[in-house]
Amino acid sequence: MPVPIRARRRDEEHRTATPLELFFDLCFVVAIAQAGRQLAHALAEGHPGHGLAGYLMLFFAIWWAWMNFSWFSSAYDTDDPLYRVVTLVQMAGVLILAAGVPQAFESDFTLVWCGFVVMRLAMVTQWLRAAYGSRGAERRTALSYALGVTVCQVGWLGLLLLPKGAVPLVFVLVGALELAVPGLAERGWQTSWHARHIAERYGLFTIIVLGETIAAATLAVQSALDAHDAPGSLLPIAGGGLLLVFAAYWIYFAVPIHRHLRTNRQAFLWGYGHYLVFGSAAAIGAGIEVAVRESVGRADLSAYGAAACVTVPGALFLCTVWLIHSRHHKRGTAQQLVLPVSALLVLACTFAGRAAVPAAGLVAAATVAVGVHLTSRQGPAPAE
Repeated sequence: MPVPIRARRRDEEHRTATPLELFFDLCFVVAIAQAGRQLAHALAEGHPGHGLAGYLMLFFAIWWAWMNFSWFSSAYDTDDPLYRVVTLVQMAGVLILAAGVPQAFESDFTLVWCGFVVMRLAMVTQWLRAAYGSRGAERRTALSYALGVTVCQVGWLGLLLLPKGAVPLVFVLVGALELAVPGLAERGWQTSWHARHIAERYGLFTIIVLGETIAAATLAVQSALDAHDAPGSLLPIAGGGLLLVFAAYWIYFAVPIHRHLRTNRQAFLWGYGHYLVFGSAAAIGAGIEVAVRESVGRADLSAYGAAACVTVPGALFLCTVWLIHSRHHKRGTAQQLVLPVSALLVLACTFAGRAAVPAAGLVAAATVAVGVHLTSRQGPAPAE
């Protein structure tokens, strides 16, 4: 007989991420690194349209697989042997997907689809266990999730069976269906996800993505130094990139967002918005790699184009973090304007050409300083 899964309580105290969840997250570093590397290559070779389209599709697959697991585990993680085995199967699927990222950028989605199906069928197994251990509306919700995930996975077959020209249409249609599944499944019963746990999980994944950004930028600088020995042009890029990433960390963790996650609508909008938060954070690392390659003459784009590869995702990160994350805890017009104005200033740094990355880093550092000053002057936010 299968072993049922029982839902956890939303008011459970001292709920934190488990070692298995942390291990699961680390496997995504490989996939994120592959996607970022392929984006950097495409941008440096002067193919921004191809690179961005491939990156957006593949990062969606990575992010959505992580999302599915994270929200399920927040509601149903029992950490029993069967749960661990199924989670390890999902991790194997992540690694298969990561191995297929380079081929997917050349429109061969076979390995990516295989990795995705491993993860999704394992997810279906978890939902069926949850259905087996529940009754009534909760059981219908679990079965709806299992059915929705299965239907979507069949829809992704279009990437393999339809002509290459149909790939964008398949992505838009099936991606929209994927995003609709949670809302449809939870109409009659809301899963018992834990606000503090979900906020922690997203925060930890943000750290992982920013860490991968630092790693990608460091490797790019090291490779360029080994080949060209030009520290004068590379160190400002490295320093500016580091300031930008440090500021991104500071800005993201400046507010206790779990207080905002009270309903499914609030939590789902916040969770879905992290597609842009995570995607832009990872793209900053790819952009720094492009800027490094351009500075030593190894990129087929101008200094302004290379600058935009850093400033555009940097500005997008700041704007998205403000829109879905930070603005809910900022008081007064001055505090609310800090991040939007900073995003515009980072974009303006594009016109600095090869000085754009250090300029953007200084803008980001100034943003943190202004934010700290305004917060200290107004005092802490009232408890909710």
